[in-house]
Amino acid sequence: MFTIAQIKEAHSKVKSGADFPVYIQDLIELGVQGYEIFVNDDHEEYFGTDNYRVATPANYDPIPVAPLVNKERFIEFLVMHQEGQSDYLTFCNQAAVCGIANWSVNIIEMTCTYCDISNAAILIEKIPS
Repeated sequence: MFTIAQIKEAHSKVKSGADFPVYIQDLIELGVQGYEIFVNDDHEEYFGTDNYRVATPANYDPIPVAPLVNKERFIEFLVMHQEGQSDYLTFCNQAAVCGIANWSVNIIEMTCTYCDISNAAILIEKIPS
């Protein structure tokens, strides 16, 4: 099974959202089937076969997540991030301001679902291969 150290090694190659498809391929090779990122403190949970699960502690001081979602503005920030115009922490802050509390990546379905504080899906996008 995969470890947080292996995941961190794969993630160290990511410099911007433009590197995301390669990162997903690295996770597939490790056996990761999905993961969830929590914007408020950036703790992460990774899932594999047979209910295998590993998690990280908080990675930064808490960021308040807006109670109301601004989907249109979030999409603008997301596109900018995917084009390499922002770093990860900037994107997390932008997501929080727009009311995005977490995102969940399903590697089997190759989707990324962005959710609000009630865990309602706000945006589901297909992960490019």
